[in-house]
Amino acid sequence: MPRTPKAAPQAPSTMKELKDTLWKAADKLRGSMDASQYKDVILGLVFLKYVSDAFDERRAAIRAELAADGYDDEQIAELIDDTDEYTGRGVFWVPANARWGFLAENAKGFGPSMDGPEKSIGALIDEAMDAVMHANPSLAGTLPRIFNRDSVDQRRLGELLDLLNSARFSGQGQSGESGKRARDLLGEVYEYFLEKFAAAEGKRGGEFYTPAGVVRVLVELLQPTHGRVYDPACGSGGMFVQAEKFIDAHHGEGSDISVYGQELNERTWRMAKMNLAIHGLSGNLGPRWGDTFARDLHPDLQADFVMANPPFNIKDWARNEEDPRWRFGVPPAGNANYAWIQHILSKLAPGGQAGVVMANGSMSSNSGGEGKIRAEIVEADLVSCMVALPTQLFRSTGIPVCVWFFAKDKGARAGEVLFIDARNLGHMVDRAERALSDEDIARIAGTFHAWRGVDSDAAPEEYADVPGFCYSASLAEIKAADYALTPGRYVGAAEAEDDGEPIEEKLARLRAELEAHFVESARLAEVVREQLARVS
Repeated sequence: MPRTPKAAPQAPSTMKELKDTLWKAADKLRGSMDASQYKDVILGLVFLKYVSDAFDERRAAIRAELAADGYDDEQIAELIDDTDEYTGRGVFWVPANARWGFLAENAKGFGPSMDGPEKSIGALIDEAMDAVMHANPSLAGTLPRIFNRDSVDQRRLGELLDLLNSARFSGQGQSGESGKRARDLLGEVYEYFLEKFAAAEGKRGGEFYTPAGVVRVLVELLQPTHGRVYDPACGSGGMFVQAEKFIDAHHGEGSDISVYGQELNERTWRMAKMNLAIHGLSGNLGPRWGDTFARDLHPDLQADFVMANPPFNIKDWARNEEDPRWRFGVPPAGNANYAWIQHILSKLAPGGQAGVVMANGSMSSNSGGEGKIRAEIVEADLVSCMVALPTQLFRSTGIPVCVWFFAKDKGARAGEVLFIDARNLGHMVDRAERALSDEDIARIAGTFHAWRGVDSDAAPEEYADVPGFCYSASLAEIKAADYALTPGRYVGAAEAEDDGEPIEEKLARLRAELEAHFVESARLAEVVREQLARVS
């Protein structure tokens, strides 16, 4: 028999409390499975809780509307299950056996199945995932069905459901600010979990998660407010989510962009599908996961914006020397960096722009013909800006990174490339990771927009070269540097601040201070010798 549910714990009142509550839920299963497994369990359950809460709230609103219009209980019972009343408001239809209340009633022990004898809570959740996917074709193949496996402790899974009962994500189905806040709330929680899981999985985590600060550099420079946005190695969909946030911050609508992506890893592809759904984005990530080089799932796409953080320095990739994407030269078999760059360039529509995170070696490498490919791309005047980023932005790797920006039409800046050396920006959040502040990102974006002559809040002043930070180089200057694109080669050293002390006086003062240090060093050395003589 189903158990009588306990009273739900008091709902967390702040975002920090909510995150702490949900991470505590993750800890319930951490001891019985590895990071990648409990990631799928937690994210899947949070998603199910969210769609169920949104469904319940929309259902209550429909009931209230019908009652206000004079319908009796029998009529309401007949009309309340009209799926269009839910899906038409952007709310997923949740069948009875997938609703959170049903699952919470059976969170411990065994509960009733819709099609047979009593089943474990894990089996009931698997059935719920199937039911939601069947009722909502856009979620087909997306949700995890792993809750009844031997590796999942059913007792702890039930406790996890109890903890999730204290978190509520309702409001998504309502028009107005309450619905939007609820969607943003779960979106923030989902991103928080992605970040935490990426840190827990180390290098593997870097395959599905790009730090938000790095993504924001791409988004703030490109400003993707309309058109087709593409990511050929989309991971968990962070580029698309930040694009939607940018549009929202500038009073746009997410529907102004069309999202296209591809992801090689099956589990990551599923995470991306859920992430887009949570943020209200109906993206085309292909019918399934797949290798962008072996089979491009969007062969005819011409994108207005491409934003990507493809895997660095891949040595084993699906290389075809006859591929028409290699317009500027065939990439070497031992490194796919220039395969990614050329694939992305092949996707740009007339007037399109792109931002691509790459390992620093891509800016100057000459191995395997990469130098010649880079020269051809520069001479085609497709590179608009190069940004060198600080180290330790990625917890999963110590490889320093840069961002390449491309543009099919550079306008008044044709024949020039902007170089930005941002290696000294950012602050350490702990011993292993650095983060870019809002001010850091605004400085990089403002410099770029001022250079392009774009009317932007981030570019209040006209562009000027800043020694040590930015420099606008001509193609002739880049050719003279053998087509190396490392910003440090062009921006020079920062100007020293004038402290008002004449240089001759400063040198004399420093020389005197140095001589005094030498004298003190000799005195201390003599004291040490005397002490050693006493103990010998």
